[in-house]
Amino acid sequence: MAEEPKETKPGFQNPVAGFGVTFKAMFKKRLTEQYPEQPKTTAPRFHGRHQLNRHPDGLEKCVGCELCAWACPADAIYVEGADNTDEERYSPGERYGRVYQINYARCILCGLCIEACPTRALTMTNEFELADSSRANLIYTKEQLLAGLEEGMVDSPHSIFPGTDEQDYYRGLVTEAAPGTERQVAHSKGEKPEEEEADA
Repeated sequence: MAEEPKETKPGFQNPVAGFGVTFKAMFKKRLTEQYPEQPKTTAPRFHGRHQLNRHPDGLEKCVGCELCAWACPADAIYVEGADNTDEERYSPGERYGRVYQINYARCILCGLCIEACPTRALTMTNEFELADSSRANLIYTKEQLLAGLEEGMVDSPHSIFPGTDEQDYYRGLVTEAAPGTERQVAHSKGEKPEEEEADA
């Protein structure tokens, strides 16, 4: 014959036990974030705003391959590649990213674009303050994403280091700009050469 289940004794102990967690939390020290007065410290590998990197001489690492755009699950990246010339060179390879945009209204900061990039041109910073009052302002352009110039760098476009090729750049053999390196005149961004303007 099966035993009958034991009945719980009614009393005030059951409600008190249920409030045990509440009473413990009441006397703990409160954790208050003083943000934005005190900037929040992020983890070293935090996925924040993207950055387009440069080679040590200032040429861009992006070769306009569009692999980041293909890898993006949110379809937040738009890339248009263009050909380099000896008179106007932005990267050491044959092509460069002429147009590069990331839509942070769609980006989920997953980092898959970073894994897809074959040249380590795209990385993520610790910057997380991306909110804005306009959706249009959340579309970051190449000028906003491109890393700033460090000491010894020359802004692109400019010629590659003499006696080197594209492979030397990606092997890390080019560590600074060649002496006397000067920035070339950009024509591909809608600017007409001075000779054409004179003829017009």
